[in-house]
Amino acid sequence: MTTADTKRPRPGAGILRTALRRNAGAVVRGTLLMGLYQAGETAFPIALGLIVEHTMRERSLGSLGLSIAGLAVIITTVSLSWRFGMRVLQKANTTEAHRWRVKVAACGLQPVARDVDLKSGEVLTIATEDADQTADIVEVVPLLVSSLVAVVVAAVALGLADVRLGLLVIVGTVAILSVLSVMSRRIGSSTREQQARVARAGAKVADLITGLRPLHGFGGNHAAFRSYEKVSTEAKHQAVTVARVNGVYAGTALALNAVLAAAVTLTAGWLAYEGRITVGELVMAVGLAQFIMEPLKMFSEMPKYVMMARASAERMALVLMAPPLTEPGSQQPGEGGELEIDGVRYGALRELKFQVRAGEFVAIAAYQPRAAADLASVLGANVPPHAYEGVVRVGGREIAELSVEALRAHMLVNPYDAEIFAGTLRTNIDPSGTSRIIPEAVEASLLTDVVALQREGLDHAVRDRGANLSGGQRQRLSLARALAADSGILVLRDPTTAVDAVTEQLIARNIAKLRRGRTTVVMTSSPALLDAADRVLVLDDGVVTAEDTHRNLLATDAEYCRAVAR
Repeated sequence: MTTADTKRPRPGAGILRTALRRNAGAVVRGTLLMGLYQAGETAFPIALGLIVEHTMRERSLGSLGLSIAGLAVIITTVSLSWRFGMRVLQKANTTEAHRWRVKVAACGLQPVARDVDLKSGEVLTIATEDADQTADIVEVVPLLVSSLVAVVVAAVALGLADVRLGLLVIVGTVAILSVLSVMSRRIGSSTREQQARVARAGAKVADLITGLRPLHGFGGNHAAFRSYEKVSTEAKHQAVTVARVNGVYAGTALALNAVLAAAVTLTAGWLAYEGRITVGELVMAVGLAQFIMEPLKMFSEMPKYVMMARASAERMALVLMAPPLTEPGSQQPGEGGELEIDGVRYGALRELKFQVRAGEFVAIAAYQPRAAADLASVLGANVPPHAYEGVVRVGGREIAELSVEALRAHMLVNPYDAEIFAGTLRTNIDPSGTSRIIPEAVEASLLTDVVALQREGLDHAVRDRGANLSGGQRQRLSLARALAADSGILVLRDPTTAVDAVTEQLIARNIAKLRRGRTTVVMTSSPALLDAADRVLVLDDGVVTAEDTHRNLLATDAEYCRAVAR
């Protein structure tokens, strides 16, 4: 590693600083209240020592009563400061975790591709577990400072009794933290690796669940399960390693704290035996030696939690701070719904060139499925403009000049494997709650039978990934969502592959009717959709080789007839 690499600021540290700066008020209030709590806890054995000393001299019931009242004040202060201090800190913690979860989710949903080697399952882990652990820094820092307050107060009180006792606490605390800080680095690196392995296991099982039906179809489910078992086993072994490291850390911290407490107790006893401290000071020293175990334990655990928060923040930075592959423009598409592909070369596409006029319904019959997939990726802005040759114009403007929001508002590319979300039929059809043509979209996609069969109608519950729907129902639900968006340009890819021929025929007519006057492009081999289109473009070997109506092509092009006839 070069010197420049070592001096480069770590993005995880920046995320933690942002969390602390954003919650500065809560951190300050929480630190003061928790510091008051720790000071009150420390004052309790000090007060006991003073009471013993005073009572032995005065032997007065009045003095004893005042002492008890003083202890009651200390106990009340400790109770209230802990209660309100933790309330402030936990509220800030949960609020900050929510902020990071939303931000990671927003970045993960950005349509502009990002140079991050993470699967959706890993992004999900980052948006949940890592976001929560990163936000813990808001609570960790005040607890760390308050524990330090307790140690300092105890050291000062013991130092007033005898300098050697105070120095013993200070030197012992520094020694303990020095040992544990080295161990906490191991915890941080092990935790990062564990988080990565668990996230990969989550991504793997999500992929398996998505492809479970086709896996069963060709008998690949057992091999897929073995693949997941291997990834999960690796995550398990790493989790065991982390647990072992944490156990060693906790055991070492406890042992060192106990050694320090014993050293303070024995030293105080020796000093009392020598007559260098009074009986009251001995009681105080023994009480502080027992009490100091708790703040020392908390104080020694904080570096571990800081390293865990740092590890999670580093993983969040993979999503939050990765630069986009391309910087989108800021222009708006021109009026109208023209779509122009001019000399595009990408993947299976070879100098592809065609134009769709505003309000036209065009079907594209791609002889190679890869070409249709590559064209959908280019039109959907899943491929940055610099990654392919040629240009794509929407409303007369190049995609590179348009903002992502403007492009999405003007043109919708419905993916072949569109996701179905947990919720209801209505929220899947109209996620934004702004569509004005939901009934028309439901009717056009022939989702009416699904709605009619359910007592709740459009409010019928849908499970995650549409698990309680058939393949055809999921596809029609996806089509209804695309139609309900009512975008100026709609691009569909194989929207009817999971429905029967009669249903397909009706859907084709309904799409043409509903989208009349709106630009529509359908990539399909369905005779029904090809026949419903104003014209058909034949895409072979990455270029347009023929163009006409479906029926004319059937009559004049034998290869087209063999490709689409059923």
